[in-house]
Amino acid sequence: MTPPRAARYLAVTLAISALAISSAAGPAAAAVPKSQKLATQLVKDVTVDGANRHLIALQRIAERNGGNRAAGTPGHDESAAYVAKKLRDAGFIVKTPSFTFPSETLNSESLNVGAKAYPVTKMGASIGTSAAGVTATLVAVPVDADTGCTAADFAGQTFTGSIAVISRGGCPFAQKQATAAAAGAVAAVIYNNVAGALSGTTGEAGAIPVGQLSQADGQALVAEAGSTATLVLDYTFATVSTKNVIAETRTGNPKNVVMAGAHLDSVPAGPGINDNGSGSAGLLETALKLGSSPKVGNAVRFAFWSAEEEGLLGSEAYVASLSAEKQLDIAMYLNFDMIASPNAAYFVYDGDDSDAVGAGSGPYGSAQIEKTLANYLNNKKGVPTEGTDFDGRSDYGPFIAVGIPSGGLFTGAEGIKTAEQAAKWGGTAGVAYDKCYHQACDNLGNINRKAFNRNLDAVAWTIGIYAYSTKSVNNNVDRAQARSLKASSSALKFSGHHALS
Repeated sequence: MTPPRAARYLAVTLAISALAISSAAGPAAAAVPKSQKLATQLVKDVTVDGANRHLIALQRIAERNGGNRAAGTPGHDESAAYVAKKLRDAGFIVKTPSFTFPSETLNSESLNVGAKAYPVTKMGASIGTSAAGVTATLVAVPVDADTGCTAADFAGQTFTGSIAVISRGGCPFAQKQATAAAAGAVAAVIYNNVAGALSGTTGEAGAIPVGQLSQADGQALVAEAGSTATLVLDYTFATVSTKNVIAETRTGNPKNVVMAGAHLDSVPAGPGINDNGSGSAGLLETALKLGSSPKVGNAVRFAFWSAEEEGLLGSEAYVASLSAEKQLDIAMYLNFDMIASPNAAYFVYDGDDSDAVGAGSGPYGSAQIEKTLANYLNNKKGVPTEGTDFDGRSDYGPFIAVGIPSGGLFTGAEGIKTAEQAAKWGGTAGVAYDKCYHQACDNLGNINRKAFNRNLDAVAWTIGIYAYSTKSVNNNVDRAQARSLKASSSALKFSGHHALS
């Protein structure tokens, strides 16, 4: 029987409405894999505004304490207290282990060749000279891909009693220092291999004093080879105390820890908001959004290092304090040092040495960490990345030295952006990635919010992925997954199916 006219009208209307809703909805969204649920949520929760609030706090702390947050100063002490309180209030297990280091006070720095003076500075962590300095003949090491890295570089010339002049590149500064000393040099001057000033560290005192120069000044000094020079790097040293901040979640496998770190100290010259307020603020915001008791397979440990600018001293002291068994508990180390440079690059540490630059790849698992970070930026954010060498300039160094796989992000320091990089990433070619690197102008105005936002997402994603599972890095089946697999196996068994096919 034909329905009444009103009923027919209503039926047609409902059918059309249902069709419209169905068409508007489109295909169902793909479900987020279980392994990515935490990472996906963490990326949503961690915001650039939240991290920037911590940067504002660090800027104000510096301004209250003489303009910097250097290790061993009230500015760093207040920075550490700020971070520790935030983490304790969020429920983390927080420790603040102290250590001491020799502090330096500049008396005099100079490099003179006859009447000409060069604007030399002492390389970080290097020993100094007496007030009278070192007077010796300048001998230049020939420039190649790894200038001054091997004994062969010093063959063919007499370096005994000399001041060795060495280009940057090819190996850590400490290796150049040690090789020059072994060749008989009484001092060394390392100059930049790109335009601009050099601000490096030997990481340890070493056997001979090391000065540093810009590329232009270094090349001019090379032209003076054979002349007599006087190098003065006169400092007064004192022993000071400082502390790291270490915070760990209350859940997750404590025998398979995902560790992430950033140095909290600045150089004495300024507040250090990009270097390394950016890494510290990003890591702190990620920790707070992760929470102290997340549902994770692995414990997550956050480290805020002191005295990185003095030569990685905080991370070195921490790793040295760990027994071999405690080192084995650390599945990986993720390092975030300078992630918001104003003329930003998008570098990922070259874990597999695919770029064939420097000493080689990181410990097994480093290549997989590099892939996770790069794939996220490339595929999720549409940002191409480049590799950067494990050159020993940040806190991954002590972890790599004991075989812990490592990785991380870096937006560039005093290096110069190329035209190809500017075309790829934007910004200005021929200008340093961070023109305020290690200067007073490294303040809140020295932050690239777009780069900061992208890298915050990559930090959150990577920590979320590895908190769930580190199987790709160390073949570990995390306890939470093991319970899930056991439950699945039991279900299959009771349903009369084989657990494995």
